[in-house]
Amino acid sequence: MRFLNATGGGTVTKIINRELVLVTDEDGFDVPTLARECVIVETETTVHTQTKEKEKEIQTLDDFVEKEKQEDASYVPQEETPEGESMNLLLAFLPQNEKMLSSTNFDAFLVNDSNYYLAYNIAVMVGTKFVSKAVGFIQPNTKILLQEVERNDLNDWEQLRVQALALKQKRTYTLKPAYDVQIKLNAVKFYKLHSFVENDYFDELALICPVVQNDMPVNAVATEDELEHLLQQKETSFPAKISKKQKQPEIIVKDLHINQLLDNTNGMAPADMLQYQLDVFNRVMAENAKSKGQKIVFIHGKGNGVLRKEILKQLKIKYSSCYVQDASFQEYGYGATMVTIR
Repeated sequence: MRFLNATGGGTVTKIINRELVLVTDEDGFDVPTLARECVIVETETTVHTQTKEKEKEIQTLDDFVEKEKQEDASYVPQEETPEGESMNLLLAFLPQNEKMLSSTNFDAFLVNDSNYYLAYNIAVMVGTKFVSKAVGFIQPNTKILLQEVERNDLNDWEQLRVQALALKQKRTYTLKPAYDVQIKLNAVKFYKLHSFVENDYFDELALICPVVQNDMPVNAVATEDELEHLLQQKETSFPAKISKKQKQPEIIVKDLHINQLLDNTNGMAPADMLQYQLDVFNRVMAENAKSKGQKIVFIHGKGNGVLRKEILKQLKIKYSSCYVQDASFQEYGYGATMVTIR
């Protein structure tokens, strides 16, 4: 250090009190000095030492485990199991209110069902690029809350990229590949109660989305040899003529609540909002007019029933050939109408 208002400097060797320190000057004399008169000077050695300290702060697996121990007094390393040597990784989504699926938010969890520590990255697609939603380490045989996913943001989670690197701490292990898995989440499933099932990881019902199963990523592409083998199996296992079964189209769900259709309704009268909702309704119906058998669920809410009455009126006048019924309240909540195109 050097003195603020005097020439020379030295080393602080003792703190006498809050305002006074003892400085050993360059000649070896101890000089009582006001702390506010001392200026710290970073030497090359000091900078080098600080750099080394910063390097130590970079998070390694050991740092992560030590941090877990410090932050959680009940931390106990998980015991390994024979089945845990196979990698099983999944995402789970829990509704915060399962009775209000049409409006509730969801808690997103990452579940590591293996004996391995995982370095992970959860990213979502934005245009042609990705944005990371969660990055970190997860302990073996455990689950962590990634974040709360607001209902309005579900569409942002439709295109997911899950990357994971498996390793163990201070023991030998079988090397796993670096996983890079593309997941496509169907937002419609979040509206259906039967999508949330009993599971081994939560006391509550959860929408389970496997990422890696028994060491295999869920989007793994079969090799040419595997495809040829599968084709040979089909040729020997199935008759030459197979009756074609019409695949049922997936149910379309359209939420007509005005706050789901418009970001800003300032200056709009109730009549204007109603007309906008009906315009959206008619547009969806027109887009699917030729899709025979297509089921469409319009979520209009209970409210005072004005929107529902107008929808039923237009269905009767413009789309009389369609089959109309109340949608399942267990899947879509009260205040939804299902239309089947015929």
